[in-house]
Amino acid sequence: MTFEQLNLPEPVLRGVVDAGFTSCTPIQEKTLPIALSGKDVAGQAQTGTGKTAAFLVALFTRLLGQEPKEKDNNPRALILAPTRELVVQIEQDAQLLGKHCGFTIQAIYGGVDYMKQREALEEGTDIIIGTPGRLIDYLKQKVYHLKNIESLVIDEADRMFDMGFIADLRFILRRLPSFDQRQNMMFSATLNQRVMELAYEFMNAPEKVEVSPDQMTAERVVQELYHVSRKEKFPLLLGLLRKGGMARTMIFVNTKREVEYLHDRLNANDFPCKMISGDVDQKKRLRILEQFKEGTLPILIATDVASRGLHVEGVSHVVNYDLPQDCEDYVHRIGRTARAGAEGKAISLADEDGAFYLEAIEEYIKDKVPVVWAEDELFVKNYTRTKPKPRIKPEIRPQGRHHVPSHTKPHALTGVITDEKKTARRRPKKKPAGGGTTNPAKPSPET
Repeated sequence: MTFEQLNLPEPVLRGVVDAGFTSCTPIQEKTLPIALSGKDVAGQAQTGTGKTAAFLVALFTRLLGQEPKEKDNNPRALILAPTRELVVQIEQDAQLLGKHCGFTIQAIYGGVDYMKQREALEEGTDIIIGTPGRLIDYLKQKVYHLKNIESLVIDEADRMFDMGFIADLRFILRRLPSFDQRQNMMFSATLNQRVMELAYEFMNAPEKVEVSPDQMTAERVVQELYHVSRKEKFPLLLGLLRKGGMARTMIFVNTKREVEYLHDRLNANDFPCKMISGDVDQKKRLRILEQFKEGTLPILIATDVASRGLHVEGVSHVVNYDLPQDCEDYVHRIGRTARAGAEGKAISLADEDGAFYLEAIEEYIKDKVPVVWAEDELFVKNYTRTKPKPRIKPEIRPQGRHHVPSHTKPHALTGVITDEKKTARRRPKKKPAGGGTTNPAKPSPET
C-alpha cells in the first residue's frame, strides 16, 4: 500500500513526500486505515518499522479534519514518551512530517532550560511531545491544561512501566477529556498484559494490531555471539574494531561506571568515542547524538537510555559489550541497526555473568543467537591500559541528637560513649601524699 492510496490531506501527503516515504511498512499498512477512520489503536511491531510515522500521520489528519474545541493557547494533542532522547526524536519527525500543516509543536522534557519551555507553553502550542515528569510539573502550576486534547499517543508504553512512570501516566490520563471524546493510540515493540490493561482502562475499545510477533528482531540484522572471559572482553573488542568495517558503531554497557571506564580505554587506544548515560548533562547528550548522526563521531557508548526510539541512519554495528539483564532490551538495542530496510550487524560478548542472561534472551526472541569462536589473533595483546576512576564515597556527617563530637570515644570495656572533657571536669583531684589537702593553707605571716 502507498501513502497516496490512503487519501491523506494534501499538507500531510506533502510532509510524507518530504520525508522520502512512498510505500507503507507493515505496521503502517495495518494501523493507518484503522486510525484514519477515528478508532483507537494499540499497535505492536518490532523496532525500526515506522511506528512513529504511523501515529504522526494519523494525528495530523485528525487535527486537520476538525475545528478546535476552544480557540485558546492550550494543546489539542499529547504524545507521551518515556525518555528525553525519544521525545527529541519524535519532535524532529513531527516537524518534518507536519511541516505544511501549520501546527505549533513543542517538546517538553527535563534537563534543559526550564523557563524557556514554560514560556513556550504560555504562548500556546497545538501539539505537546513530552516526558511525564516535567509535563506534570507545569500542569500543577496551571501553565496549561489538557481539557482540549483531541488525540493522545502513548509511545513505548511497556517502557513506561519499566521506568516507574505508571503513576505519573495515570495522573496525566485522568486529567484528559473522556476516552470517548478523543482518539487514543498506543505503540510499542512489546504490548504485554499489563500494558493492555492500561489500554482497556483509558482507551475506547482499542483494536490491537500485531506485526511479525513470531520474529522479535529485525530481519536484516546479522547476529553474532562470542563467549569470552571478563578479562578478554576488551582485547576482543579492540580486535573487532581494528578488523575494520565498523564505520558507525553503538556499544551498549549495563552500568554508568563501566561506560566511563570503557570510554577512557577506547580513547586511550586511538578509537575516538563519546558516551551517553543518565549522569551526562542533557544538552551534552543531545550534542553527542547530533555528532553521531552527522557521522563526525564514529563510536557511541551508552547505557539503555539510548536503546529505544532513537533513529540514526547508517549504524553499521551494535555491540553488546554487556548482555542486557532484561531480554526485551536486547531487541531494542540491536534494533538501532538495520533500520528502514538497511542491513546491520549485532555483536554480543557473553562473559561469566552475561552467559546467565542468554537463555532468557533466546527464549524471548524465539531463536538461537549464532555463536562465533574468536581466533587467537583477534585478541589484541599490546594496548594502552587505564585505571578505573576511584569511587567517591559521600561523607556521612552525623546530625541532630545522634551527633557524636570528635573528642568522644567508647569505653574500652563497656563500649559506652563518654565525653572526655565532661569526665575530666567531674573527676576528683588526687590528694597529695601524706594525707594533706589538695589546697594547703598559706603559712601565716611572721609576727
